[in-house]
Amino acid sequence: MKKDTAALAGMLATMGVLHFAVPRPFDSIVPRSLPGRRRTYTYLSGAAELACAAAIAHPRTRRAGALAAAGLFVAVFPANIKMAVDARHAAPVRRAIAFGRLPLQVPLVLWARRVAR
Repeated sequence: MKKDTAALAGMLATMGVLHFAVPRPFDSIVPRSLPGRRRTYTYLSGAAELACAAAIAHPRTRRAGALAAAGLFVAVFPANIKMAVDARHAAPVRRAIAFGRLPLQVPLVLWARRVAR
């Protein structure tokens, strides 16, 4: 497995585990407009990250897993927007982290697409 492939799978696995181990920060960025409990979305996105990581790790499913990861990175973008909106009056460091995450979604999508090839 190439380094960038292993790194993407590892990053997704780590984040997926964090959704279950420490769900509260993820709950806080679930957009309020979504119906149901925030924790449900936290667990669903964590499970999706773990599934993508597992698919990327296996050569037969790598392409599908990487394309699913690219889609997941796009799908969670509204949570990053909510995080930035909520942090607009926060301390400068928290605000910088929240707004800094927004443009990082583009390289994540491109990374997943590169792994899919």
